[in-house]
Amino acid sequence: MLTSDKFRDECGVVAIHAHPEAEKLAYLGLHALQHRGQESAGIVTSDGERLRQHKSMGLVADIFGHDVLSSLRGVLAIGHTRYSTAGDSALLNAQPIMVQSNKGTISIAHNGNLVNAQAIRAKLEGQGSIFQTNSDTEVLVHLIALSREQTLPDAIADALRRVEGAFSLVMLRRCTARTRT
Repeated sequence: MLTSDKFRDECGVVAIHAHPEAEKLAYLGLHALQHRGQESAGIVTSDGERLRQHKSMGLVADIFGHDVLSSLRGVLAIGHTRYSTAGDSALLNAQPIMVQSNKGTISIAHNGNLVNAQAIRAKLEGQGSIFQTNSDTEVLVHLIALSREQTLPDAIADALRRVEGAFSLVMLRRCTARTRT
């Protein structure tokens, strides 16, 4: 992870709720936020049952053509355009991050800095956690999955109590009959 004593406020996140063309609005939102990051971009959508994801390196307009947006149809969407403040410039670190966990399928996009991410990551790795990226956002995913709280909202709240910094998050989860109750 990169360390710096300078404030960085780059990256952009967007979320769309309950719109029949959420993927298109997410694209337009990311296009408007392109100035906040030109490294990579991604969108995750939900049709209420399934999450669909596309992310790549490059500019929003180059990543999301008509065919890609058509494959992302949904009524919910989150998106991210990246300027790396932590982690390498690589597709592996592009967001949103989508994972299967004991709390269900979740997707998360993050803007900001978790100032204690390195310390938390070192502790989690010492306890056996395996990380696939070197983005500090993945620390949040691990904290949510490892939370002793039973529900996803409670696990998110528990994870957020453990991190320090200034940040914005947008998240989606796959709904099932079990998670709708």
